[in-house]
Order: sequence, then structure tokens, then C-alpha cells
Amino acid sequence: MYKILANDGIDKGAELKLISLGFSVDTNHYKGTELNQKIKEIDCIIIRSATKIRKPLIDEAIIGGKLKLIIRAGVGIDNIDHVYSGEQGIVVRNTPKSSSDAVAELAIGHMFALARHIYISNVTMRNGQWNKKAYLGIELSGKTLGLVGFGRIAKSVAKKAVALGMKVIYTDLSGAQKVLPDCQFVSKEELLAQSDFLSLHIPFNKETGPYLGKEEFHLMKEGMYLIQTSRGGVVNELELIKALESGKVKKAALDVFEDEPTKNESIYTHESISLTPHIGASTVEAQARIGLETIEVVLEYLS
Repeated sequence: MYKILANDGIDKGAELKLISLGFSVDTNHYKGTELNQKIKEIDCIIIRSATKIRKPLIDEAIIGGKLKLIIRAGVGIDNIDHVYSGEQGIVVRNTPKSSSDAVAELAIGHMFALARHIYISNVTMRNGQWNKKAYLGIELSGKTLGLVGFGRIAKSVAKKAVALGMKVIYTDLSGAQKVLPDCQFVSKEELLAQSDFLSLHIPFNKETGPYLGKEEFHLMKEGMYLIQTSRGGVVNELELIKALESGKVKKAALDVFEDEPTKNESIYTHESISLTPHIGASTVEAQARIGLETIEVVLEYLS
């Protein structure tokens, strides 16, 4: 019987399905020395964003262990040392098809929250304040949305934004794509200069560092809005604070952070930042789809 550890949990339906297929499934969360020991006993580990699988843990798995498969129940695999895993004969897979709409809806939700002051008025009203005159907002219709990266999530955001009457431009390492005719490909510099709203949908690159740093903030349109639902580290948080204080960035929305949980007080206390705790894929529907896609991967490699 193959043993599977879902260290960050898994959709209940998917858990029961795997059990019915003859797999042993452990949904407890282990860390530290407990995880070092447990990883020697399993054939497959399923993680989300909480568990980090780096070289030392992989070394534990291959010394007297039998780990064959690592599954990231989500899109990004930056919390897995996938290159080293592959070198050790351990397959690393993710579930890229399942959470696109969930993350896209959160990005759009943050855009509304910023444009209409929803995020901050919810706080001030609970403090007994009636700041009706202070919360003059803007409409999304007619504004330019710039998308950094044009994969599944960005395309979902684009479709929703076009339906809202926004002009959508994008930049992507793959160049122009013809799949959505209402969206225009532009250079990185043009994107930064033209976007009223900028939404990030790229992985973090350890080699190049943050995609948005001092130079990029300088190139941005004055008073723009930033939406960050991609990966922590894509935005230099120090430079973001400077841009917010200067007015270059009017408001920002963050679902991901350089360190999680974030300990950056200048970020989580800033009145011009809308915050969520990395919940892009946290919908009932997305988790169910992720569970089904995870089962497909398990069966592909462990059947």
C-alpha cells in the first residue's frame, strides 16, 4: 500500500477517494524533526504553501526512505527545491489548472476594495467612524489594467476585467498571444507607464530577485494601484512603502508577502494597503478541483 502524507491538508472528498483507491492517507501536519522522520516513511507528500521542501528535507527522504512524488496542491512550486528533487529521482508536480478562477476573482475583488475604499471603511466603521466624505472612489470601467505575465490566472483576470469595461494590456516573456483579442501586448516599460491598475501573475525568480523594485516604481504611472496575488518576493516591500509614501502608488493590495506570516509592520499597518493572508486559492470550489487534479497526478505516478 502506498503511503501519502497531505502535510498541509487536502479536500475531504479527495482524501476519501484516495483511501477508496487503496492508498493510506495521513492529513496530520508535521514540521521540524517530526517531518524529517515522517518523510522517510511515505511514498508521496502533498503540500500547499505552508510546508517548505528544501535540500535538507529531501536528503532525509532519500536516506533509507522511499519518497517518489512531491505534489504542490496549487500553482507555484517555489517552496520546493524541484531541481534537486529531480536530480534525486523524485518527481515534482503541481496542479496548475484548478485555482485560476479563484485567484483571478480575488485579484478583481482587491481592485474593487481599493477603488471604493471597501477594505479601510470596513475597519473605520467598526471603530465608530462615519467617513462618508473621505471615501470618494473611482470606477474600474474605462481604466487600464496591466497584467504582468499572461498565464492561466492572468487570462482569467483579463476576461473579467474586459467584462467590467477595462482596457487590458499585458507583458509576458513568451511575447504576444492571440488567444484574447481584446488584450494588447506591450513592453514592460509601456506597461508600467500606462497602467492605472497593475496585477502581478508571475513566479518569484531567485536569480533576478523582485520584479518590481526601485527602478520599476519610478517608471510607473503616478497614482496607480498595485495588486499582488502572485508569489512573495515579486515585489520589493521596502520600495513599495516608499512608493506609497511618495504617492507614486496610490494604494496596494497584497495577498502574498516576502515572509509568511508577514512580520513587516510597515506593511500590515499601512492604511493604503488592502491585506489578505495568502488566500488566492482558498475557495471551496478551487480546493475541490485541486483535490481531483491531485488524484490524477497520484494515479499517474503511483498506480
